[in-house]
Amino acid sequence: MTAPTVEAAIHELMDLAWNLVYDLLEQRGLLGDGLNVEEFTGIHSWVEDLTRYIVVHSRTVAILFMDTRPVDAIAFHHDLLGADDPKSFFTLHG
Repeated sequence: MTAPTVEAAIHELMDLAWNLVYDLLEQRGLLGDGLNVEEFTGIHSWVEDLTRYIVVHSRTVAILFMDTRPVDAIAFHHDLLGADDPKSFFTLHG
C-alpha cells in the first residue's frame, strides 16, 4: 500500500496523460492485459535545469515523464531504483 499523497500524485499524473500513457505502453508492447492505475505504486521525481523528470512504475512497467508528458516506457527492473541517472534507462526523443 502506498501513502495517500504518493498515491494521489501517481493518479493525478496518470490521469493528466492517460491516453498518451496508454498509447506509449501499447507502442512498446508493454500494455499486457490492460492498464490499471492502481498497479502503479512507485514514483521518483527530480529536476535538472528547468525540466522535472518523473518515473512512475508498477511491478512490471516504468514510465518516464518530462514535466507532465510521458516520453518513454520500459519493462521495470530494480536497477532503476537508486540509479544515479534514472533517465539513462530510457530513450529520450526530441
